Amino acid sequence: MLTIDPESTVPIYLQLRNEIMEAIARGDLSTGDTLPSVRALAGDLGVNMHTVNKSYHELVSKEIIEIVPKKGAVIIVDEGVSNQQRALLSAEFRPLLAEAIVRGMKEEELQRLITTIMNNIKED
Repeated sequence: MLTIDPESTVPIYLQLRNEIMEAIARGDLSTGDTLPSVRALAGDLGVNMHTVNKSYHELVSKEIIEIVPKKGAVIIVDEGVSNQQRALLSAEFRPLLAEAIVRGMKEEELQRLITTIMNNIKED
């Protein structure tokens, strides 16, 4: 279900974090589901346990999962976006949008790109 590309310029922990978020976005994982243990996922993917641990902590900081003693990493996403989460997303989008504008993309192109990406996530 989760794949990583060791040749990518994107660090493995970010690839893993992003793969988990996309699996949730597609509905492959949902609130209450438990992720594999750090040790198990690291073994399955052939990566260091610290890499998986860093991915999980990234997801904790984004309030996507929580670490529950004796249960593991549990998905906690709900349907709403808090004002704080909206502000964090805005801060992450802003430099990407600035780069797109600098490169000459128009608003309509950006909207089409976002729609295409959303559709691709849901179809994968």
